Amino acid sequence: MKIKFIILGCGSSLGVPRADGSWGNCDPKEKKNYRTRCSAFIKSNIKNILIDTSPDLRHQLIKNKINNIDYVIYSHKHGDQVHGINDLRVFSLKNKKKIPVYADYQTGKYIKNNFSYCFKNTPSYKAILKLYNLKKRFSFKKNGNFITIKSIAVQHGKIKSQSFIINKSCAYISDANKIYNKDLKYFKNLNYLVIDCLRFNKHPSHFNLNEVIELTKFLKPKKTVLTNLHSDLDYKYMLKILPKNIIPGYDGMSFYI
Repeated sequence: MKIKFIILGCGSSLGVPRADGSWGNCDPKEKKNYRTRCSAFIKSNIKNILIDTSPDLRHQLIKNKINNIDYVIYSHKHGDQVHGINDLRVFSLKNKKKIPVYADYQTGKYIKNNFSYCFKNTPSYKAILKLYNLKKRFSFKKNGNFITIKSIAVQHGKIKSQSFIINKSCAYISDANKIYNKDLKYFKNLNYLVIDCLRFNKHPSHFNLNEVIELTKFLKPKKTVLTNLHSDLDYKYMLKILPKNIIPGYDGMSFYI
């Protein structure tokens, strides 16, 4: 069975272009420089799993022809990963049941407080989501095939964000500036490492390009894919300067794991 991993959005919190039309150093003629906010999708015959609900979720789902979501898992509570939550409504209505949503304590608290109508019935609307504590390990099986997802906390400035390792093959680290030493072993020798790479310069809550290059040398994945890309990182320029095993991601990029 093939499991398809889709990068729905690979842009930083402001996207590319920004709301004011600024492309920064990115060439507007290059379609792969158009970046919506970060989210990802695991597509298979077993379960369809969404990682994060970015503010651009509706557009992302339509563009990638995603018509069903079985589970949602959240990396952290920041707006660029959460604020598209209302776009889950159509899938709850379609399937006539609440969608299971998994989040760590801080993220769960944030979404319940700020989007309470999604979790509690109101006079006007029925609840569409059911919140669960994020598991350290998910496992889904069907006809002898399986998906396993391991969640690992990483440092993201002053908070922790969750990263996810799927079938011991692909890691997704959308927002981080450090992987804790005790967990580095889980990220070694994977087929794919999809990782936060905000910009060239150092940042207090995100990896920069040099840090990702050094981390790739240490972890030795077969392929590193950059995400959470700011407007100073032009797609074609990155292709020219990066080692062959590191490539910039783009919206709609997919691969099998």
